[in-house]
Amino acid sequence: MNSKQTKWFFLLLLALIWGSSFILIKRGLVGLTPFQLGSLRIIFAAVFLLAIGFKTLPNIPQGKWKYIAVTSLFGTFIPAFLFSIAETQIDSSISAILNSLTPLNTLILGILAFGLNFKRSQVFGVIIGLVGSLLLIFNGALHHPEQNYYYAILVIIASICYAINVNLIKKYLSDLSPLTISTGNFAVMLLPACLILYFSGFSDILILEKTQHSILFILILGVVGTGIANIIFFKLIQISSPVFATSVTYLIPIVAFFWGLLDNEMLTPIQFFGAFIILIGVYLSAKK
Repeated sequence: MNSKQTKWFFLLLLALIWGSSFILIKRGLVGLTPFQLGSLRIIFAAVFLLAIGFKTLPNIPQGKWKYIAVTSLFGTFIPAFLFSIAETQIDSSISAILNSLTPLNTLILGILAFGLNFKRSQVFGVIIGLVGSLLLIFNGALHHPEQNYYYAILVIIASICYAINVNLIKKYLSDLSPLTISTGNFAVMLLPACLILYFSGFSDILILEKTQHSILFILILGVVGTGIANIIFFKLIQISSPVFATSVTYLIPIVAFFWGLLDNEMLTPIQFFGAFIILIGVYLSAKK
């Protein structure tokens, strides 16, 4: 498989994995609080990655640990909790669609902070994507008054965190292997996640059957949707570009939408139109 085929294979695989993550979060929230879910997700991923990648940690130069720490914060730690909190109020498919703003934010941050060159069509793409997002959110708030669409802002913040992460990895960590970056990230996050779980009252609900079922969903989310997916994602960044890697968010909403349909979630026609506009914006922003 040549490099072009490899990057597209990784892109499609990531779309399938991450597109399924939103419904797993929704299922996990049945028996867990957002902070318990986020911390368990990190802990499961950390244990898995340390088991297979602990020996790679000495490969991280001392001067690069600060970038490992920062990318762990923006790439996983903050978004893990933001998505969990957001999905207590909005549908999983809405979260997935808004997550597709990541390439737009990657472009904006790349231009403002990392000296990335850009074209006029990419600027139009950013504007179109933002218009689609506003349409999606405001129409959803109008037709789903039982949901608090202010929580959609948390998903947008998470997408900005992802954008910071991919730009930092491309600029400062491209010389490290994906397994090394992933293991280093989760080694940094393991202790804070354990502390959050300990103080969340998790031990008081562990015996509940619904909690145990939720833990199984988060185990899958942590190992596959976070641990394995991070390795694939970092590899994709290294063999392509930050904007191409984050264009996986074109496909994530499609996977998440079908999971949402199976779980009786439904978008309004205007929300479909808003989602379509977002994807046009993402396409234009990623176009060379």
